[in-house]
Amino acid sequence: MPRNQKLSQPRSVKDTAQVQRKIQSQQQANDERDKADVQAGSDVPSSAPGPGHEVPTPPMLSQPLTKPGHEGAMITKPLYLASDYKGSGKLEGKIAVITGGDSGIGRAVAVLFAREGADVAILYLNEDDDAKETCDAIEKEGRRSLAISGDVQDQKFCDNAIKQVLEKFGSINLLINNAAFQEHASAIEDLTDERIEQTFRTNVLGYFHMVKSTLPYLHEGDAIINTGSVTGLRGSKHLMDYSATKGAIHAFTKSLAQNLMDKGIRVNAVAPGPVWTPLNPADRPVQEIRDFGADTEMGRPAQPEELAPAYVFLASQVCSSYISGIVLPITGSVAE
Repeated sequence: MPRNQKLSQPRSVKDTAQVQRKIQSQQQANDERDKADVQAGSDVPSSAPGPGHEVPTPPMLSQPLTKPGHEGAMITKPLYLASDYKGSGKLEGKIAVITGGDSGIGRAVAVLFAREGADVAILYLNEDDDAKETCDAIEKEGRRSLAISGDVQDQKFCDNAIKQVLEKFGSINLLINNAAFQEHASAIEDLTDERIEQTFRTNVLGYFHMVKSTLPYLHEGDAIINTGSVTGLRGSKHLMDYSATKGAIHAFTKSLAQNLMDKGIRVNAVAPGPVWTPLNPADRPVQEIRDFGADTEMGRPAQPEELAPAYVFLASQVCSSYISGIVLPITGSVAE
């Protein structure tokens, strides 16, 4: 980005969704320009078993999704209910805020937090139908829900969202930073200033904004959990800007953990590998999605319900009171 170029002003959720669709359209044109993609090898490993029940394995049935991506439109639905997971009151009486909580990992975390006794507020861009399904799932667990539409790129929205949470629930104990924007690129020349800014404003500035808005209401024993990525650990040649933001999130996690240690507020991150969520069909061509996750040693992508217990573990004081500043990789492969 040129030295003197300023970040754009905060946008409305409609404008942000429009920018995301524009970036998606630009990349689709780029993909048509260079079709010389190397096909994945045919030697696909057998897939590992799921969490007590069968889970989808490659080839994954999918279709193009328009950004920001609606889970309800997916042919192969992500699994988020974790029917084999039994709650035990680990988060009884807690209040949680989850960004990107309408679908994917955020939805699965919301369900398990509710099953463990927490009331849950989800923040999301404009996927109203997905947000309603998440709130319905929270309430089926016997807990209260709140859905707030807006853009975490905007500090004022984050401040107002936290005020709404406090007005309904009275307090906040857990912040889960999970909202993300991702769009692949075959060459660095495809990364315009606009799309780099969009990725960083959502994935990095959004995390900073939410922490700044929430921190005054957190106390000793409370926790912050950030969603990182295996791409932040290993890099990804087609996700250069996204990987850079995830590496920044990992560093932010460790730094914030040190900064808040004397307050007794723990800060950790989860670094997922490939997970079956709307983020990926809204990013990649259909032919690539068929083999999504096949290159892991487990031979398949994770389902959101397989990630959610890690967030419960890091959120619960009885489970992880002596853990702060870690980046927990859950990648489907042996950790390097």
